[in-house]
Amino acid sequence: MGEMELRYLKSLARQYPSIASAATEIINLRAILSLPKGTEHFITDVHGEYDQFQHIMRNGSGAVKRKIEQEFGTTFGKAEKRNLAALIYYPELKLEEVMRHEENMEDWYRVTMYRLIPICKNASSKYTRSKVRKALPKDFAYVIEELLTGRPDQSDQEDYYNEIINSVIETGRAPELIIALCNLIRRLVVDHLHVVGDIFDRGPYPHLIMDTLMEYHSVDIQWGNHDVLWMGAAAGNQACIANVLRISAKYGNLDILEDGYGINLVPLARFAMITYHDDPCESFKVEYDEDQYNVKDAQLDEKMHKAIAVIQFKLEGKLIEEHPEFDMDGRRLLHRMNLTDGTVEVEGVTYPLRDTYFPTIDPDHPYELSTEEQEVVTRLTMAFTNCEKLQKHVRFLLNKGSLYKVYNGNLLYHGCVPLNEDGSFKKVELFGHAYAGRQLYDVLEHYVRLGYYSIDPAEKKQGEDIFWFIWENKNSPVFGKEKMTTFERYFVADRKTHIEQKNPYYRLIEHEEIVMRILREFGLDGSDAHIINGHIPVETTIGESPMKCNGKLLIIDGGFSRAYRSKTGIAGYTLIYDSYGLFLAAHEPFESVESAVVNGTDIHSHNAVVSENGRRLTVADTDRGAQIKEEIQALESLLHAYRTGLLVESL
Repeated sequence: MGEMELRYLKSLARQYPSIASAATEIINLRAILSLPKGTEHFITDVHGEYDQFQHIMRNGSGAVKRKIEQEFGTTFGKAEKRNLAALIYYPELKLEEVMRHEENMEDWYRVTMYRLIPICKNASSKYTRSKVRKALPKDFAYVIEELLTGRPDQSDQEDYYNEIINSVIETGRAPELIIALCNLIRRLVVDHLHVVGDIFDRGPYPHLIMDTLMEYHSVDIQWGNHDVLWMGAAAGNQACIANVLRISAKYGNLDILEDGYGINLVPLARFAMITYHDDPCESFKVEYDEDQYNVKDAQLDEKMHKAIAVIQFKLEGKLIEEHPEFDMDGRRLLHRMNLTDGTVEVEGVTYPLRDTYFPTIDPDHPYELSTEEQEVVTRLTMAFTNCEKLQKHVRFLLNKGSLYKVYNGNLLYHGCVPLNEDGSFKKVELFGHAYAGRQLYDVLEHYVRLGYYSIDPAEKKQGEDIFWFIWENKNSPVFGKEKMTTFERYFVADRKTHIEQKNPYYRLIEHEEIVMRILREFGLDGSDAHIINGHIPVETTIGESPMKCNGKLLIIDGGFSRAYRSKTGIAGYTLIYDSYGLFLAAHEPFESVESAVVNGTDIHSHNAVVSENGRRLTVADTDRGAQIKEEIQALESLLHAYRTGLLVESL
């Protein structure tokens, strides 16, 4: 035995100081390996749609209804099952609704608890008692554990079991126990959540989604381009800040910044009203949801929209000039405008401008901020970098997130792996070095973390600029288009200029050899491996499928955001990966929480089997299983050391 191995075993012996303790842990770990694999839930491109997100989280993309069906079958009717599901999704609200109409609450409590307990048992059956115990709510840990492990079908325990439930009702604690059981069921039905990018922008409540994720028991996040944009804004990149504000103004969501994050927009509002007072801002109309937007704000929001867009184009123009290696000079269009003629040159072609009112643009120095614009940008930068709630959310994204993740034989990322036309990995130059494939992801993530955490000014500046590069550069894995035609969409009527050509990746992923090449690049080579991908909405209205290459690659952006639903025809895809296989759910729009509680309505989902396992997967088949096997091997070495006298037990 080598010196390093002996040193490791001595360290392990502190935790397991005897043959008995080491052997007991080996027995425990081997048993865990035989348990069914935990259920993974995949969700992507939520884009601030909190109600839809919350409901899919609460119903586990149909996993809760499947547990009810497994447990009760035809024992009671569909209406009762819907009401039971609604109770599990929204226990507090459903209880309030029941109390308004139910005449005999004691009987209702009793029947409901006798229904919830077996569902809870079913959901907990794939976990160790230790893991279930850790998930129990503190106030009811003892009671729930007794109800889950008791045997009311045996005469010795029947009275004991029933008396627990009777006592809970008599002491007035039935509502709290029911809420605790419902929360526990939801907690146990899904073991781990994957969010494959784009929590922010377009929808009105990304901050509430972030609050929910921060309280979730087990989650990882693969950053989308919109997430990276907000991370860059929090780090202080001014071009990112301008983009965040412009998109929020465009979709009528400035309340997110003011009310959700407490960021003061008065300086921008005052500047916009003064500078664009007589400007109708026709190209900057707000795209709003009538149910969630106060149209009285429209005129001010349109002026703020234009003001921050012009600021954005100036800031981006300077960044592009600073970084010729970004190869984005074609995106610098302010100096290509001829305001006398009312035209702009885009890629060598001259087009009429839809808007020629630019009072803050100096034709000789078009990318210089005016004094007033600079003051606005300075104050906004201070507001973003000092916003405690935003910084907390971004630190969580950095802690739980990454640009990609390999997990249980699947590769997760948002966007695409940049490819050349021949399917080879595209080389991308960054600060004097070229990177491709997995290496590109790794170096970009490295710079992201420098941009937020580094205390070296030069490193931090490079990292801050990379946030913006990731947001809209043609070589960014999470953008994946030749260009972002924001300027043209505002100012040029000819739709030819609005086209954003996708990376060859999106055509080549129909070929199995390309998908397998990507999987191998990220260390996966098994026939059961999949790529799970977000970012580009799947247009089911024209017959597009989320399953590519015989199901080896799944693009699960299906229109969570209302802004995309006219294209996609649905309201989002999610995936469930459990011990039986991988299942895709296509969701229709969510009606409302009120309807779910009162009428038992649910999101109607169309489910498809992506792949079914030849046998039921266990923990031994997972990444955690591989770690456990290593732990067992180390413990077996420790046992051998004790039994051969190499180490002495501490009794």
